[in-house]
Amino acid sequence: MNRPWILWIPLAVVAFIGGLAIYGLAVPKDDQVHSAMIGKKLPAFSLPSATAGVPALSNTDMADGKPRLLNIFASWCLPCKAEAPQLEALKAAGIEIDAIAIRDKPEDVAAFLAEFGNPFRRIGSDSEMLVQLKLGSSGVPETYVIGGDGTILFQHIGDIRAEHVPMLIEKVNAAK
Repeated sequence: MNRPWILWIPLAVVAFIGGLAIYGLAVPKDDQVHSAMIGKKLPAFSLPSATAGVPALSNTDMADGKPRLLNIFASWCLPCKAEAPQLEALKAAGIEIDAIAIRDKPEDVAAFLAEFGNPFRRIGSDSEMLVQLKLGSSGVPETYVIGGDGTILFQHIGDIRAEHVPMLIEKVNAAK
């Protein structure tokens, strides 16, 4: 039994792996996470206030005709602390921001706001992360652009840095 074609199998395997490597290098990298929630209405929710003196939050609060940001944060989250100045800059630019505090105690949220400022109009407490999961959020911080009718238009994963502020302002203004 003479099978000379068997000798070509290793070459074919190497060629296939090489082709995959070339394809991986040639195709442009896509850094964006594409959320399944983009273009959909916010899920129904009604959260209690995360701390005294700040109103509670529900999905109907964000369907009042004005586009805004919805920030998912936690007082124990280091990147959330780092993004605080950018949230203040967005508020100073006239952007309304609502928030959901994840797995937080009211006194911890109050201490966070006292130290880093309060750019939020409303803050709901999602102690069991149920709303966070409904939104498709994988962690904190995350920020959503919400249209005036309560539709999710954009999702920013991770902390907001200074270079992200103009883009978020543009996205909220485009939703008007």
